Amino acid sequence: MTGPNDLKSGVVAVIGRPNVGKSTLVNAIVGGKAAIVSDKPQTTRNRIRAVLNDPKGQVIFVDTPGLHRPLHELGRFMKRQADESLGGSDAVCYVVESSDTHIGKADEIILKLLEFSPVPVILVVNKIDYAVFPAPSGGWKVYLERLNPVETIQVSALHGTNLDALVGRVFSLLPPGPPIFDDDRLVDCTERFLAGEIIREQVLRQTEQEVPHSVAVDVEEFKSPDEYPERKNLLVRATIYVEREGQKAILIGKGGSKMKSIGEQARREIEEQFGQDVFLDLWVKVRPGWRNSERDLRRMGYV
Repeated sequence: MTGPNDLKSGVVAVIGRPNVGKSTLVNAIVGGKAAIVSDKPQTTRNRIRAVLNDPKGQVIFVDTPGLHRPLHELGRFMKRQADESLGGSDAVCYVVESSDTHIGKADEIILKLLEFSPVPVILVVNKIDYAVFPAPSGGWKVYLERLNPVETIQVSALHGTNLDALVGRVFSLLPPGPPIFDDDRLVDCTERFLAGEIIREQVLRQTEQEVPHSVAVDVEEFKSPDEYPERKNLLVRATIYVEREGQKAILIGKGGSKMKSIGEQARREIEEQFGQDVFLDLWVKVRPGWRNSERDLRRMGYV
């Protein structure tokens, strides 16, 4: 039986190029929504700290933005978020895909960061359930020519394959110590931030390639019946910012159909997340060049 003096706790950075399944992996490990998921790359922008409470102790998984060469101020912010996550970690999970057969530019950036890593690295080979064939089996082993991980674990974040083995190996690398958080939180962020991320997730899922990277969500009002007893439901009022009028038209859709769909799906998920009825009020505004404006980035929580 594990006693209080046998517990382990620590921080694990989850890194990888865009769209390799980092957020899906973190959500599957902690058993809930800690980060938004879509098939669009660069979905995660902020470092999101997801908490796993286990009889062996506590792990704070830091889901980092997918590393790539930054093209604007938002990209540079995302890269800083990922870099800083490495510096404060006890271990690193480097996520790649089972279908990989060569090392691309984004992974070159990561491998250079890890070359002198003072903390142990686990190579996590994701998506073993749908490797792209006829890619050579084990083509991902090209990473072992550049990296000396303490362990290589093949997983399917989508189907939960080998996640117990991964968590067990993570705990073996952590120092002894009490939990960092002494409550039952799943994610270390505000409810307002999480509501905004849920809205942005629906935008990413329901729009085409010309919209997602130009989208930001600013939650201007978040009023819960817990704080405002006169309210019978949770009020979430948010503005979705895009950079061009054409993007705004795509988001609204014919007769407002697209925005209605985004709002309905986001409202359902916010209700599920918070266990309350939700009144969701969404607006769409154009703010040209916001990704290169420090003032706008600060206002939207990216600085």
